[in-house]
Amino acid sequence: MENARPLDALNRARNKRVTIELKNGKKFAGNLASFDIHINIVLNEAEEIVDGEIKRKLGTIFLRGDTIILIMPQ
Repeated sequence: MENARPLDALNRARNKRVTIELKNGKKFAGNLASFDIHINIVLNEAEEIVDGEIKRKLGTIFLRGDTIILIMPQ
């Protein structure tokens, strides 16, 4: 994709399942509901992932963009 911007990739992932890893090592998976220019993210149907398995279901969560190191569409 020529001239693609990072926010374009997030727009394509909107309403799809993503996995997000934070600086503290925690991982969350859920449906990408929304984001802003700071990459603050709202996930619906979010789950905390530990050792590749669902640890707990969290519902809707907000993740601060400055804590995120990885966003992976599934």
